[in-house]
Amino acid sequence: MRVCIQRVSRGVVRVDNKIFGQIAGGMVILLGVATEDTAADIQWMTQKILNLRFFSDEAGQMNRSIMDIGGEILIVSQFTLFGDCRKGRRPSFVQAAPPEKADEIYQTFIRRIQAAGVTIATGKFGADMQLELVNDGPVTLWIDSRNQ
Repeated sequence: MRVCIQRVSRGVVRVDNKIFGQIAGGMVILLGVATEDTAADIQWMTQKILNLRFFSDEAGQMNRSIMDIGGEILIVSQFTLFGDCRKGRRPSFVQAAPPEKADEIYQTFIRRIQAAGVTIATGKFGADMQLELVNDGPVTLWIDSRNQ
């Protein structure tokens, strides 16, 4: 499981030119699922994200988590995070999970974040989406469950 997370002051995802999900301050998570991902990856990633000190305190230090600030999360599936560009000119996506497995893991991840009490919005799995965000900082991190 691989994520690109960005601290944002707002985020909006559109499907068919209509707002599908939106958040105020918090984080946008682009989530990619690998073929070998399991429930253990979901659990680890959920805890990592919920407790990650990603937001600034009064002194400007990144000492607060999404739970601490009561922020919102926009979660968007993105299989292209597993694009391998090492050979040729076209990315290979053989490491990305097939859609059925990826959607199941994506939905489970969403439920785990919601269960923690975080307000979330999502994209639409498998859809062509337009994502707008205002990166705050900018702060962007890359987390891979294979690098625990």
